[in-house]
Amino acid sequence: MFANFNFENPEFFWLLLLLPLAIGWYIWKRNKQTAALKISSTKGFKGKSGLLPKLRPILFILRLLTLALIITAMARPRTVDVSTQSSSTQGIDIVMAIDVSASMLARDLQPTRLEATKNVAEEFIKDRPADRIGLVVYAGESFTKTPITSDKSIVLDALEGIEYNNVLENGTAIGSGLATAVNRIKDSDAESKVIILLTDGVNNSGFIDPNTASELALEFGIRVYTIGVGSNGMALSPTAILPNGRFQYGNVPVEIDEELLTQIASTTGGKYFRATDNEKLEAIYEEIDALEKTEIEEFRYYNYDEKYRPLVLLAGGLLLLEVLLRMTVFRSFV
Repeated sequence: MFANFNFENPEFFWLLLLLPLAIGWYIWKRNKQTAALKISSTKGFKGKSGLLPKLRPILFILRLLTLALIITAMARPRTVDVSTQSSSTQGIDIVMAIDVSASMLARDLQPTRLEATKNVAEEFIKDRPADRIGLVVYAGESFTKTPITSDKSIVLDALEGIEYNNVLENGTAIGSGLATAVNRIKDSDAESKVIILLTDGVNNSGFIDPNTASELALEFGIRVYTIGVGSNGMALSPTAILPNGRFQYGNVPVEIDEELLTQIASTTGGKYFRATDNEKLEAIYEEIDALEKTEIEEFRYYNYDEKYRPLVLLAGGLLLLEVLLRMTVFRSFV
C-alpha cells in the first residue's frame, strides 16, 4: 500500500491570478483616496496619528489569505491510499527435473555444473511468484524432492539441499527423471503444465524409455523444455574417488544426447537449449521465463482522504477575524 497527495480540480488554481489583480486594485484605490494636504509644519500633529492607521492593510492581507485558502480548497487537495491485490488468471505449474549424477560436478561451469544450475534455478523460482513449482532429481534413478507447491520457501530450501551423493544409483536415467516429473504434474488442473528437464549426459540407466516418457507428457498436455549442460569438447570432470573420499578430476569428453533432448522437446511442444557456460544457462532460463508468462489480474483499491475541510475552516476563521477587526479596532479608520 502506498499514499500520494494530489489535487482533484487543479484548474481552480488559475483563480490565484486574481490575487495580483486585487493587490494592484488596492494600491490604486488607496492612492486615489489619500488626500494631499500641504501645511507649513506638522509639529502640531505629532503623536496624534498613532500606530493603528499604519496597520490598516492587515485587513486586506487577511482577505487575500482567505481568498487563497478558498481557491486551494476548491482545488480539492487529498491523499490517495492505493492498495493492490493481484490474482493469477492463468496459473502455470512447473516441475524442474535436475540431473544430479557425478558428472554434474564438472567444472566447465562455475563453480560446478550443479551449483551453477542451482543458482540460476533459484532466481527463476523467485521470478515466478504466481506459479506452483516442484522439484525432481535423478541420476541412475529418480525421486521427487518436493511436489508442486505455491510456497516458494519450501521449494528454495529443497533446491538448496540438492547435492551429489551416493544414495541414488549413478548414471543418467533421463526417461525415469522425465516420467517422475510427468507423474508429479499430470493431475494438475493448471491452465499450463511445464517440465524443465536438465541433464549433462546421455540416457544410460533406468527402465523407462525417454521417448515413452515424452509421449506420456504429450498425452497429459505437458510441455517439456530440455537443457543440455556442458561445454564443447573436453571438461574437467570427476574420474575417480580418492581414498580420502574426494573426487579425482581429469579432462573427459563432453557427451550430451542432443538429438534425444531435441526430440523430447519437439514431441511435447517445448524447446531444446544448450548451455555451454554460466551466461548461456542464465539466458536459457530467462528465455523460458519469457515463453511461459502467467497472466495476472490486478485489482487496485483507492481510499481518498479529502483535505479541503481544514482550509475552509481556516478561511472562515480569517474572514471572521477580518470582520471583527474592521468593526472594532479599525472601525474609525475604515
